[in-house]
Amino acid sequence: MVTSVRLIVGIIGSVVCVLLYAVPILTFKRVIKEATVGEFSCLPYILALFSALTWGWYGFPVVSNGWENLSLFGTCAIGVLFEFSFIVIYVWFAPKEKKKFVVLMVSLILAILCMIVSFSSFMLHTQHTRKLFVGSVGIVTSMSMYSAPLVAVKQVMKTKSVEFMPFYLSLFSLLTSLMWTLYGVLGRDPYLTAPNSVGCLTGIVQLVVYCIYSRCKEPPKTHDDIELARDLEVATSREDTNACKP
Repeated sequence: MVTSVRLIVGIIGSVVCVLLYAVPILTFKRVIKEATVGEFSCLPYILALFSALTWGWYGFPVVSNGWENLSLFGTCAIGVLFEFSFIVIYVWFAPKEKKKFVVLMVSLILAILCMIVSFSSFMLHTQHTRKLFVGSVGIVTSMSMYSAPLVAVKQVMKTKSVEFMPFYLSLFSLLTSLMWTLYGVLGRDPYLTAPNSVGCLTGIVQLVVYCIYSRCKEPPKTHDDIELARDLEVATSREDTNACKP
């Protein structure tokens, strides 16, 4: 009974997670249209790629017991395709400095993944130790991925604009975390339960911040706006002074 429920939860979690992976399509459609990445950061997509690669390896039979985590493996495989596509688009339209950073980061995570796969395959000889090692790495990568949107939360609070934190991205992030937390609980898998529980908290924070700042109708003032207003005030003051002179 529990296995059947877990399978159903895994399927639902996979569907929601794929929708989460697909949400940035709107963002990158805009990037392609404007031919610039603007102020968008590629770091969340790099961390998401690393997380998908790590958990995909965790769900593979070499680490997991057979195909007990087939839903996880399939979802991560789709996630890798999405995230890699987004990163390629970002690099194509990014300025030279950002391109170098992204290429360096992607090369670094691929090198780390190769070390994880090699170490867990050839140095660890029992499934328990492999799950312990890869699951621990997965927790770290998931924590990094779930903490990345907090940068967007900080930016929203600073600019009082929700432009850089899409609602559906925050919503599906929360739903995905909830489903995978339940999936981990049903399978008594602490490596899936722990990081996704944290993801639930960060997802709630994002939605609360979005609800607060989405009500701000007045566009945020930039530094240029403030300087312009100051110049106008000074000019008006001078005109008033000149008008008072005989």
